[in-house]
Amino acid sequence: MSTVSVNAVGKMYPSYKTSDPSTIALDNVSFEVKNHEFCSILGHSGCGKTSLLNIVAGFEAATSGEILVDGQQVDKPTWKRAMIFQDYALFPWLTVEKNIAFGLEMKKISPEERKIIIESNIQLVGLMGFEKSYPHQLSGGMKQRVSIARALAVDPNVLLMDEPFAALDAQNRTLMQQEMGRLLAASGPSQRRTMMLVTHSIEESILLSDRIIVLTTRPGRVKANIEVALPRPRDEDDPQFRELKIRLRGLLHEELQ
Repeated sequence: MSTVSVNAVGKMYPSYKTSDPSTIALDNVSFEVKNHEFCSILGHSGCGKTSLLNIVAGFEAATSGEILVDGQQVDKPTWKRAMIFQDYALFPWLTVEKNIAFGLEMKKISPEERKIIIESNIQLVGLMGFEKSYPHQLSGGMKQRVSIARALAVDPNVLLMDEPFAALDAQNRTLMQQEMGRLLAASGPSQRRTMMLVTHSIEESILLSDRIIVLTTRPGRVKANIEVALPRPRDEDDPQFRELKIRLRGLLHEELQ
């Protein structure tokens, strides 16, 4: 998989009116996501979390600094860095299996190999029996499972997730968090992809992460870089889980004072 290095990244958005000041979204952000690590970017709304993820994906350019993946500067999108979006971003005219196949077709994977990969990922996310269904026939949680399967199918080096469970109702959100936790627990650290998750949920970040980057309010700067050494699968009633939750809540509350 891959190491992601965020080096002194800044992002400024110019105003639409010359009389208004530019918006500084990120300022001198630096940290490293190690090979096979799951890293959450945690912070309040508007702190630049999604901007940072878009720069890592290659969708946007940094105003200053650089992003390196395995020592190579990020300058454009690639299947090697797959994104899971909050709003699923599925093609409504394609079935579940055709949505998952889309990236594989772009990679020119043979039909025989595509079939094996699609079946494997459908089974992984628990969508057996829905291969021929269309997005409008699926619940929100099932749509997000398709989105996850599609991203995993192309075998990216880095998996990027922009609040992938935020649009779900509370019950489905908890279910999907538990499912992602199960997938992480079922695979050894050396088998996992390098992953980055944008979230404003403290519980979600602890449940899933090996590392948590806490950003300040805008402009986003690194307030804390915390390694999470809790064993998987994780239990929210674990005293160490609760202790870290209190610590993170305190860090975020400081930003509102």
